[in-house]
Amino acid sequence: MTTPQAEIEDLIARTAMGDRAAFRLLYDRTAAKLFGVCLRVLNDRGLAEEALQDVYCKIWARAGQYRVNGFSPMTWLITLARNAAIDRRRRRDAGERARVAPIDAAEMVADPAPGPAQQAESRSEAQALMSCMSELPPERAEMVRRAYLEGATYAELSDATGVKLNTVRTWLRRSLMQLRECLSR
Repeated sequence: MTTPQAEIEDLIARTAMGDRAAFRLLYDRTAAKLFGVCLRVLNDRGLAEEALQDVYCKIWARAGQYRVNGFSPMTWLITLARNAAIDRRRRRDAGERARVAPIDAAEMVADPAPGPAQQAESRSEAQALMSCMSELPPERAEMVRRAYLEGATYAELSDATGVKLNTVRTWLRRSLMQLRECLSR
């Protein structure tokens, strides 16, 4: 029986060879998770959808660069998604500083707020995550918040904390593994 990790690795390898059916399956298996990453960083559904499209263009172009290393292939895919979303957020923020939308446009914007059921589900997930975050040492929990909720880069975290870049990467990876273990309980 094939594990989900092995299946994703196989789909990435087949995508690297130009297999469109494998790419379609890879999208089906991973799009929801990667969209969630983009949405979390951008907090804008439209921009998250655009970022997700960028991500899959990069996956198609760079699938041959993925190397099986024992870690989850989702880590590679999530990193691509997170970086694409951060890039798009930086472009958006720079654009917002450059222009101001007229007040009349406010009437035409739909309310992006989630409905009651989504809010309840999000609250429950957030409570579980916060409970697990409290199990991390405070400085590592703060790094996780800044990296994955605010979009700070590893280099920015290293500069802000005075911790070496590779140490920041190691701490974040270990913290994510600890969070995943906690959330699966």
